[in-house]
Amino acid sequence: MTVPLRIGNASGFYGDRFDAMREMLTGGPLDVLTGDYLAELTMLILGRSRLKDPTRGYATTFLRQLEEGLGLAHERGVKIVANAGGLNPAGLADAVRELAAKVGVPVRVAHVEGDSLPVPEGFLTANAYLGGAGIAACLTAGADVVVTGRVTDAALVTGPAAAHFGWGPDDHDALAGAVVAGHVLECGTQATGGNYSFFRGHDVRRPGFPVAEIHADGSSVITKHDGTGGVVDIGTVTAQLLYETGGARYAGPDVTARLDTVRLDQDGPDRVRITGVRGEAPPPTLKVGLNRLGGWRNEVVLVLTGLDIEAKAHLVREQFADALARSGAEPDEVRWELSRTDQADAATEESASALLRLVVRDREQETVGRAVSGAAIELALGSYPGFHVTAPPGKGAPYGVFEARYVPAGEVPHIAVLPDGRRESLAPPATTQPLRDADEPPLPEPLPDPGPTRSAPLGRIAGARSGDKGGDANVGVWAVGDDAWRWLAHELTVERFQELLPETADLTVVRHVLPNLRALNFVVHGLLGEGVAARHRFDPQAKAVGEWLRSRRLPIPVALLEAVHAPEVNA
Repeated sequence: MTVPLRIGNASGFYGDRFDAMREMLTGGPLDVLTGDYLAELTMLILGRSRLKDPTRGYATTFLRQLEEGLGLAHERGVKIVANAGGLNPAGLADAVRELAAKVGVPVRVAHVEGDSLPVPEGFLTANAYLGGAGIAACLTAGADVVVTGRVTDAALVTGPAAAHFGWGPDDHDALAGAVVAGHVLECGTQATGGNYSFFRGHDVRRPGFPVAEIHADGSSVITKHDGTGGVVDIGTVTAQLLYETGGARYAGPDVTARLDTVRLDQDGPDRVRITGVRGEAPPPTLKVGLNRLGGWRNEVVLVLTGLDIEAKAHLVREQFADALARSGAEPDEVRWELSRTDQADAATEESASALLRLVVRDREQETVGRAVSGAAIELALGSYPGFHVTAPPGKGAPYGVFEARYVPAGEVPHIAVLPDGRRESLAPPATTQPLRDADEPPLPEPLPDPGPTRSAPLGRIAGARSGDKGGDANVGVWAVGDDAWRWLAHELTVERFQELLPETADLTVVRHVLPNLRALNFVVHGLLGEGVAARHRFDPQAKAVGEWLRSRRLPIPVALLEAVHAPEVNA
């Protein structure tokens, strides 16, 4: 095979490890270094930032990382590609040029724009998810640094790969392979042991950031710099492949990648080879993310200690209801959640305590502010025994709402502003294919004689990773071993899933089967309400739903439990 293109990642979100850029540039060979700074919530944060200062709207952390990173990248011949431009990629490109002049590093800077669409009434931001063609055009024109606005996370890899290998828009299989590699890289250390179900037995105190070695046919090897922490194995790559995905068709503006064709092989220590990825024409529409301020929210967490926990919770709920009624405040939404973290006959006060969480939301700040905080303060000496709260109640804070819409790709400009200032318009792919669900694959043959069972946590034989997409959550579950997969595929139905996770019982849950990954992917519609910025539930991004599922007990064949020898699942 030809020499691969080595693409590393130095940021999985706005706020990731600051020194990752230096570590990646000095830790080993690279051709391209990417940074993913954008998420649904980030666009809302940047939108509010732009209200205060119209010249901002981009990730300022990226600029501070470049103060040292520009010189290192220039010395090593590494291109830098990042979506840190957010709502103002042109402004960030100018700031990078100013920084380059200040530190005396000659770099050619380009940017991609066009994703910012007219903002509908009542919204703060409206941005289409662009593909990698604009990035490819900038790199082909000689850019050393490319910054973008809202592109898909995988575009940070498809763009450089297309420029390097000369792929065209109809090279669907190659592009799909790069999309899969890009999806593995996009969340940084989640591919190298971070947030990993089977973290025990690995040194994941400080995981290194991932690297993808991309080949001309779109196949890749996921690895990391030698000597860095963490681990890259089939499990860590599988976990990231399942993160924030749905069915077998993973659609994007460049290509629709078939996740049901992905094949993973261990290619040596900390090396996983990805092959066999098939691609199809992308859909004719682009996703558009819109953010608006939904209103105001306030939160009070009350501590209930010792005996009579349920009675104490009942008393204070009645007192709050009376206090709010007397104040004339009737919030649009009032939610109570009692977390029984208390233990009987506990050795410490904290372990003897439960938490009662009150969340109120309303369109008016006053309704959730003074009325709620006043009630909490006034009850201090006249409520249940041991009354106290985890923090003083506040005035209320704004919350956001994310919505996704779809527009024809031809209606969205995709413009590469090249290093010399020329503007190149990129046409959307000429060949498209409306997105539809893939046919469900046949299930593996069930175990012929599973034998006796024992009640045990599902996590003894399966890993999981979960995340958010707007108001929906996804929970990817993969089996440890072929026999475990044969059992899991038949046992973990939608009905069983909802039985194990009662919070999902009244919601629509869709199961997708991915046999090559020995995995099931569940999409739970509406679990997160109006999305992460609305903070609808205790875990607003569904980060730990998968681990909740793994902790649930069910009858598991003893033979499967005894076949798992890894210390991280036997303890």
